[in-house]
Amino acid sequence: METYEDGFSGRKTAEIVGISYRQLDYWARTNLVRPSLADAQGSGTRRRYSYRDLLELKVIKQLLDAGLKLESVRDVFAYLRESLGEDVTTANLVINGRNSVVVASGDELIDVLNAGQGVFNVLALGGVKQDLDASIVEFRPAGPELDSVESASAI
Repeated sequence: METYEDGFSGRKTAEIVGISYRQLDYWARTNLVRPSLADAQGSGTRRRYSYRDLLELKVIKQLLDAGLKLESVRDVFAYLRESLGEDVTTANLVINGRNSVVVASGDELIDVLNAGQGVFNVLALGGVKQDLDASIVEFRPAGPELDSVESASAI
């Protein structure tokens, strides 16, 4: 049985995040999100994703679901990683069609793709963590591992 400390297999990661395994594989091969615990090293090896990897994947899925194209998601996510470090879920994004602006604080807006004007949709990334935690719990049997998911979510 997998535990949180062991990370998550590619198939389990895709299931928890709500994407296809094929999509996850593509994102890893194109360096959008590479598994931080163990990357594939050829035939027969398995990727292992960390909790933080799952958070990033869930944010990416939400950006795509909000209407951003994958190319724009790559740009937005590169900016978020560079500006916010590891905790990309601390920001809110304002999305207008193809454009997005990071709301870093109550009075600071940053145009991520250098073209944002109007505001149509605000995507709060802080809720991603709670959604991911709920998905992990849903796919795990009750037992001591749940404590480690809850304590790891305080990271």
